[in-house]
Amino acid sequence: MLYPTLTPSRLLVDLSGIWDFKLDHDGEGFEEKWYASPLSDPMTMPVPASYNDIKEGVDFRDHYGWVFYQRHIAMPPFAKGQRILLRCAAVSHHAKIYLNGEMICEHRGGFLPFEVDISDKLTDGDNLLTIAVDNVIDYSTLPVGGKANMLSGMAPTGDTAPKTKKENNPNFDFFNYCGINRPVQIYTTPQDYIEDVTLVPEVCGKDAKIAYEIKTVGTGDCKVSVYDREGKLVAEAEGTTGELSIPDAKLWWPLHAYLYKVKVQFASDTYELPYGIRTVKVEGAKFLINGRPFYFKGYGKHEDTFPNGRGQNLPMNVKDISLMKWQGANSFRTSHYPYSEEMMRLCDEEGIVVIDETTAVGINLQFGGGANFEGEHISTFDKEHGVQTQEHHKEVIRDLIARDKNHACVVMWSIANEPDSAAEGAYEYFAPLYELARELDPQKRPCTLISVQGTTATTDCSAKLSDVICLNRYYGWYFGAPDLEGPEQQLRAELDEWVKLGKPVLFTEYGADTVMGFHDTTPVMYTEEYQVEYYKMNNRVFDDYPSVVGEQVWNFADFATSQSLLRVQGNKKGLFTRDRKPKLAAHYFRHRWHEIPDFDYKK
Repeated sequence: MLYPTLTPSRLLVDLSGIWDFKLDHDGEGFEEKWYASPLSDPMTMPVPASYNDIKEGVDFRDHYGWVFYQRHIAMPPFAKGQRILLRCAAVSHHAKIYLNGEMICEHRGGFLPFEVDISDKLTDGDNLLTIAVDNVIDYSTLPVGGKANMLSGMAPTGDTAPKTKKENNPNFDFFNYCGINRPVQIYTTPQDYIEDVTLVPEVCGKDAKIAYEIKTVGTGDCKVSVYDREGKLVAEAEGTTGELSIPDAKLWWPLHAYLYKVKVQFASDTYELPYGIRTVKVEGAKFLINGRPFYFKGYGKHEDTFPNGRGQNLPMNVKDISLMKWQGANSFRTSHYPYSEEMMRLCDEEGIVVIDETTAVGINLQFGGGANFEGEHISTFDKEHGVQTQEHHKEVIRDLIARDKNHACVVMWSIANEPDSAAEGAYEYFAPLYELARELDPQKRPCTLISVQGTTATTDCSAKLSDVICLNRYYGWYFGAPDLEGPEQQLRAELDEWVKLGKPVLFTEYGADTVMGFHDTTPVMYTEEYQVEYYKMNNRVFDDYPSVVGEQVWNFADFATSQSLLRVQGNKKGLFTRDRKPKLAAHYFRHRWHEIPDFDYKK
């Protein structure tokens, strides 16, 4: 799906602003047809933003079920004769779109865009737009919700009190922020239009080629042109498929990005996109970018700020990348869902390497009781009682690759985070998903699965399926803390087994909860000193293994979670606080990462 842009042939209208809003506490909104007329006694609500922290009260923050957003829209007469589309970049997790009381679109999945043609549905003058949003998560959704909160199952004493109201129980460790989290826009195209653009780079010495395929609707001639940063034409071709030859090409490098402008013209339609030329390849135990061994330095991360929640926050996106560069980081993973298109475009421009992850978090019914709480013991992939997510998982992979396939920053697809990948049925669940991703990606990027602690090189299906072994490991925190000597030995012993596979190994999570301002002369748990010692131990191990091609700490910044005895106003594993103040470990990594080169770190 093309990112919406303003061009000589396309009008773009941003519907961001203050909308009318109403919580459907009692599930009466559809019965009473709230979508058919202006909401009675509505609240104000910014769009885009998660609604949970915008207004006060636990009933608001922990709302379960549907909410209704509403505003009036109108299109000028000069737009008549054009295709007019309504596009939602992300609505979490289930959306129903109504125009003048008629449902025109429904979408499941809260982190990827969808759109609907409203050309013949608009009336002259004002039109009533209503977006109903459901935040319920269960065994069929991604992320997965369960029968009890993941963290309550891990707590020292289980929550056995009877429930008096319905509630979501995330089988994942981040807050279930919901609402219209990313922009809602209207854009137009001519009747004969460019539907999609696919670009595949190839580097040939100093020169480069871009194979292209333009999907069009209607009739007309197609022309594709490439311009350099100064606006000079460097290549052009005609037809909907072909090849563009670029002499003396400037490559896109991590932290040293170079973007060309690709301009597509079809009939009277014009579309432009920034494009970086680079190659990605796994060769033995090395991860190659532009033919050179790359070392990942960075983080797992979250789209999480106050009070936006998971809502788009452009200033913080820019600030976060500034902090990454201050530290000498070069990469992050979009844990645990696709991030906004604006963030992906920013990473293209800033040269930040991205591991692009699906919404598949919580496909594991073994988390400390987790979704199997209250005495139920169900295997994750039980065909009748386990997760029912595989078909939706395929939809997410299709939509993610369709959205992000042309981004230079994206170097690898992550199929899932910490699934039950050593369980019976795991290989049968994941093998078709890997196959689908490899089939759909025109650039054939590496694919991976983020392995949870407790699996091994002989039991985890990712050992067979993944191009890069990605490990989340917490030796010295959840496993062995406060001792660091024993956990170091355990980490080395496990790593000895993984490296036998002959594949690159990347640590995608490791970390220790740390409360800003907690200090002690002897490093003890939750102090800033312990966090530094924890990282020093883990990094010492990584440095001893040539097959380890990177380190991504957990987490970039503190973030919100559901309440539990294990969380003090959220997860405190960040190198930065939630408002981006550095802990001691942030300074430690700044020194380490500026000393470690991005390429050829391990010979």
